[in-house]
Amino acid sequence: MLLTEDQTMIRDAVRAFAQAELWPQAPQWDKDHAFPAAAHQGLAALGAYGICVPEEYGGAGLDYLTLALVLEEIAAGDGGVSTTISVTNCPFNAILMRYGSEAQKQKWLAPAARGELLGAFALTEPHVGSDASALRTTAVKQGDGYVLNGVKQFITSGQNGDVAVVIAVTDKAAGKKGLSAFIVPTHKQGNAGWQVARLEEKLGQHSSDTAQINLDNCRVPAENLIGEEGEGYKIALSSLEGGRIGIAAQSVGMARSALDVAIAYAKERESFGTAIFNHQAVSFRLADCATRLEAARQLIWHAASLRDAGLPCLKEAAMAKLLASETAEAVCTAAIQTLGGYGYVQDFPLERIYRDVRVCQIYEGTSDVQKIIIARGL
Repeated sequence: MLLTEDQTMIRDAVRAFAQAELWPQAPQWDKDHAFPAAAHQGLAALGAYGICVPEEYGGAGLDYLTLALVLEEIAAGDGGVSTTISVTNCPFNAILMRYGSEAQKQKWLAPAARGELLGAFALTEPHVGSDASALRTTAVKQGDGYVLNGVKQFITSGQNGDVAVVIAVTDKAAGKKGLSAFIVPTHKQGNAGWQVARLEEKLGQHSSDTAQINLDNCRVPAENLIGEEGEGYKIALSSLEGGRIGIAAQSVGMARSALDVAIAYAKERESFGTAIFNHQAVSFRLADCATRLEAARQLIWHAASLRDAGLPCLKEAAMAKLLASETAEAVCTAAIQTLGGYGYVQDFPLERIYRDVRVCQIYEGTSDVQKIIIARGL
């Protein structure tokens, strides 16, 4: 697949920003567990908060292939930042674009696309990961609104986000047909019912917060119901294709940076009278990494192009995420091996990237779930 001139220009602009503003600071953000607010403002100014949102709602009006390009470049700078950007684009923006009312789009989608609000998505619960039909968080109709109670787990931007799409049970007897979707402002918008119970201490991606959220008599007006009652399961699943394409793209971005570090080191480090790159044990390893990364990238672009054309891509998006996330860890391992002891220490960025990339095989559907989806598609 070949990129258009506009896509190439956008990719290069985001790459320049990421290499200048994200990559140099990523090690310190990792150590400090810091949310890089200034960097996010810069990305918002580039339009990264609303890539696929129509211009009439404050977005860039672009496609999912361009979103994949943007996320790869951001991830090459810092993995955690790319996760935050990925979630606010899809599922948050994607759900409001497809199912939100005009009033909801004006009030919530437009400022999110402009980068004035950071979106989150609250589906997972402590006892529920892949089985979204087993949720326990409830939303009870009271007067002119709903009251939500329950616990949400592993919520990206649960601390730093401004507004979330929350999936809750409105009819316990209806199973997955009893789920509904709501727009819920967070504590940052003055919502006392949104309580950050815990920030997770994670292996990596420390520049992106992951929180457990208590919804404690969390009140939202009836106008914050997305679509109709009972459509929550459908709404939650609708964004998974785009989300998986995004995680696949960030996997490639992080691994690409690891590979670049390994190549540069191999061309400078000498052993037995020559650069270690000239030893086939090293160069063949790196050649294999580059080949597998390019294959993953092309599969991502293919899945994104299918989605942009309005064609089914559930299987292809699962393939892209499966291949990209597992390839990314393998590439990071090979990069560390190339640097030897230096790859294992914090003097070089490989151990950080390795930690950041590992979760890509877990969120937005584990590798096992992707294989289930692919198998069903066969």
